[in-house]
Amino acid sequence: MTDMSKAIEFEGSTVESAIKKAVKTFGVPRETLNIKVVCEEQRGLFGMEGVKTAKIKVSVKTKKT
Repeated sequence: MTDMSKAIEFEGSTVESAIKKAVKTFGVPRETLNIKVVCEEQRGLFGMEGVKTAKIKVSVKTKKT
């Protein structure tokens, strides 16, 4: 079970860009993060960016002992 109450929220133009921000902030590999997509990005007319950004919640996985 993961504790997402200690998660940090990140935003990006895409889910992938938000994940990259999280990896850089935590300074750990992506595989060691719990990632929950809060909402995916929404593109505007003709696929233009910026209508709605992607949001994720991220926490570091705890090691089992």
